[in-house]
Amino acid sequence: MENNLPKIYSKKAILGFSIFLSVLFGGVLLYQNLIEIKKQKEAYIVLALSVFMTVITIIIVNLQENPRSSIAYLSGMAGGSILSYYFVPKYFPDEDQYPKKSLWKPLLVGLIITVFFVILIIYSNSIQNV
Repeated sequence: MENNLPKIYSKKAILGFSIFLSVLFGGVLLYQNLIEIKKQKEAYIVLALSVFMTVITIIIVNLQENPRSSIAYLSGMAGGSILSYYFVPKYFPDEDQYPKKSLWKPLLVGLIITVFFVILIIYSNSIQNV
């Protein structure tokens, strides 16, 4: 049988990006998967849900007097699990049949964005301490 299926990001990649970067990153990967299979409406719903879960995580983490990164990781795990174990099987029931996309490009983008935010945090703290 000839495999004419488009390349997609795996559910493990979606889960990993959700945990270690944010649910928004995992949601963007799933969004791209859905666009590949011409499910635009579902793609936008997943993207909106990812933005919503990311905003909720930011609010929860910042409500605390001493914010802990463990809460962000737990939120990422919860959101990533929803994306990976609910949405991926729903739209890609035969996900293991799809060829997988390389993770280098999203990893590089994630790294650049993370470094940018770390520099902003360091810079803003140095301005406050002057």
